[in-house]
Amino acid sequence: MLVLGAGMAGLAAARALAQQDYDVTVLDARDHIGGRTWTSRQWPDAPMDLGASWIHGIEGNPLTTLAEEIEARTFVTSYDSSIVYGPDGEPIDERTEAQLERLSEEIAEHILTAQDADNDQSVRRTVERALGWSRLSAAEKARVNFVLSSEYEHEYSGSTEELSTYWFDDGDGFDGDDVIFLDGYETLVDALAEGLRIQTNHPVQRIAWTEDQVVVTSGTDRFTADYVVVTLPLGVLKSGDVVFEPALPRNKQRAISALGMGVLNKCYLRFPSIFWPEEFDWLAYLTPNRGQWQEWVSLARPTGLPILLGFNAADYGRAIEEMSDAEIVASAMQTLRTVFGDDIPDPEDVQITRWAADPFAFGSYSFNALGSTPEMRDHLAEPVGDRLFFAGEATSRAYFATVHGAYLSGLRAAEEIVAQA
Repeated sequence: MLVLGAGMAGLAAARALAQQDYDVTVLDARDHIGGRTWTSRQWPDAPMDLGASWIHGIEGNPLTTLAEEIEARTFVTSYDSSIVYGPDGEPIDERTEAQLERLSEEIAEHILTAQDADNDQSVRRTVERALGWSRLSAAEKARVNFVLSSEYEHEYSGSTEELSTYWFDDGDGFDGDDVIFLDGYETLVDALAEGLRIQTNHPVQRIAWTEDQVVVTSGTDRFTADYVVVTLPLGVLKSGDVVFEPALPRNKQRAISALGMGVLNKCYLRFPSIFWPEEFDWLAYLTPNRGQWQEWVSLARPTGLPILLGFNAADYGRAIEEMSDAEIVASAMQTLRTVFGDDIPDPEDVQITRWAADPFAFGSYSFNALGSTPEMRDHLAEPVGDRLFFAGEATSRAYFATVHGAYLSGLRAAEEIVAQA
């Protein structure tokens, strides 16, 4: 039995199968496990998650149960604990705050109405047509872009020019608070991996399957198995770097092609001291430049340390990957100095992600793009014959783009194998 990928889906599948006494080997392309749940130890006193950070909705969430079982340290963060700064760097007044709230509601209503229209279109086109974009002032356009970026692009990782109005939000979620892991997501990853046979530094190039067996090629190594669980990220499947022989069924190929792989990049800045208001978890900037450095998380409350996390999603999230680290930091500091003044210190250290360029992910997580349908996730999840099974967040129709979605998909793939073996 082979499981391809030691991310949350692969580890869930491997652990479930091992508990059923299957002889399981996990192969992963990276030099570490966890996939897109990747905890950096660059700062020994502050583990930082470069990929997934949160359990989103802790009530009834299977990850909550796992975290409690291993007594993982978690910390509640709240979107209500937030402050928004205007283009001039000053906190927005009550009037502007009310305008943003009304605009958010108006945009949501226009999208809801358009979900019953005869034809699908991108979220941005839906909103621009409904609001009369060409007649809006520069300030009004900036507010629209702020809402679209913060509430849609940062949530779903795809550009609003790519997100399907019909289907972008076609999924489920769990209620309750959102929590981060104070010791990093790797606490959960390591617990799931305990006792499993995992071989890292094994990128897969070829998966050849017949009615009798599957042969997986990684460099000069060949692995033969009765069953294989493929948990490769959608971005890797889209890249064509892994060849399937024979080719995957047409409906699965259509799903791979049509579903979107988005980007949400992180920039951790560690300063000599805290110069921002410590009582807020979220700091937002109503940027005049669409999508640039408008979402920040303060880690002062969870860690007690002077660390800020800046997010960039979708189009600008991809654009910054072409910049050097120094250019990215300079761009971030320009925003922070607009808000907090020219005399704030430079960061002492930084950590920056480039998920779109990552050859073992090619993106952060999947989204429902214009031209795709939710049924395509079902097609992506379907086994091929009796030997090849698929898992990963992109195969989860209900919980795509989440760690719990990846985890549950791994359990589902394991159940499929046990049921037909």
